[in-house]
Amino acid sequence: MIYTRATLTCPVCSHQVEMEMPVNYCLHTYTCEGCGAVLTPKPGDCCVFCSYADHPCPPLQSKEAGIECDT
Repeated sequence: MIYTRATLTCPVCSHQVEMEMPVNYCLHTYTCEGCGAVLTPKPGDCCVFCSYADHPCPPLQSKEAGIECDT
């Protein structure tokens, strides 16, 4: 199962937002609605969802499942 919605949690202020994740690309920056911090992926992660959400991004989920995708 590929998850397309995730809860993103800001590591600065703990603000959470449920978001629809893009299915064909990785989101590299996100500005927190709670404190204004600009989130970028942690080293080794492809996007902010992989670093700060409860599910990795769909492109990574597809890759882990052996499904080819464009990132």
